[in-house]
Amino acid sequence: MSKAPANFCGLSGELTAYSQSSVVILPVPFDKTSTWGKGADKGPLAIINASRYLEFYDIETGSEVYKKGIFTANPIHAASSAALIKKTGTAVSHYLKDNKMVVTLGGDHSVSIGVIKSYAKHYKDLSILHLDAHADSRESYEDSAYNHACVIARAREFTKNIVSVGIRSMDVSERSNVDKKRMFFAHDIYDSDRWIKNAVRELTNPVYITIDLDVFDPGIMPSTGTPEPGGLEWYQVMKLLASVSKAKRIVGFDVVELCPSKNKAPDFLAAKLIYTLLSYIHAFK
Repeated sequence: MSKAPANFCGLSGELTAYSQSSVVILPVPFDKTSTWGKGADKGPLAIINASRYLEFYDIETGSEVYKKGIFTANPIHAASSAALIKKTGTAVSHYLKDNKMVVTLGGDHSVSIGVIKSYAKHYKDLSILHLDAHADSRESYEDSAYNHACVIARAREFTKNIVSVGIRSMDVSERSNVDKKRMFFAHDIYDSDRWIKNAVRELTNPVYITIDLDVFDPGIMPSTGTPEPGGLEWYQVMKLLASVSKAKRIVGFDVVELCPSKNKAPDFLAAKLIYTLLSYIHAFK
């Protein structure tokens, strides 16, 4: 039996041709800044492998987004954070010039820094929707300004409009950077959907989304390097993403911090998340 290609959704033929694809899947298996559980470098391949078992018809939107074409790029490897930022920046800038939507697969959350930098250069007035258990706003952590705990501090150097959702862990040093209108703590939103309109309202066009999988409750997403109790559930996150897709122009996103284990359900959750968000973006625009 022939082996399925290492492409997102196991696609082959013209549906994966770069010239015919609207979406680029960019694997970045980098895990040099994570500070507890290691293994995020195995995340991109685990997501791609799990995506082979997705149903291509999305019930909610009544669409088959794979027909838009999904090109899976070669993984980006780097020996340091500085090298990674340069490599991802070059690659993403190239894809954006070709009018592709880039979906980056991490890797630890630091992989987002170079990607966001390129997006902010390409798109004027870019806003960021940040889904995470952690504020990730430290200026430096473990002697590095490019640690996964610093990604939002670095993102603020490129854009000031950042909306964070699901936060339930931060250091006291990060407290002074909290914008109460743009920070949606998990303990404030877990039992209601009323906050979603406010979160969407704070975003400007266009929108880039960075999703640390530990935003989800560890009951459904245990495979992360720094799990936190009290996370969001699947339909809370998807309702937010659907609302943003309907109201704003989403130009790219990343999904990071999957640390695969023998339990394959979290891998599939990540793959389903990506495919569903792509379905929203194309169906609701």
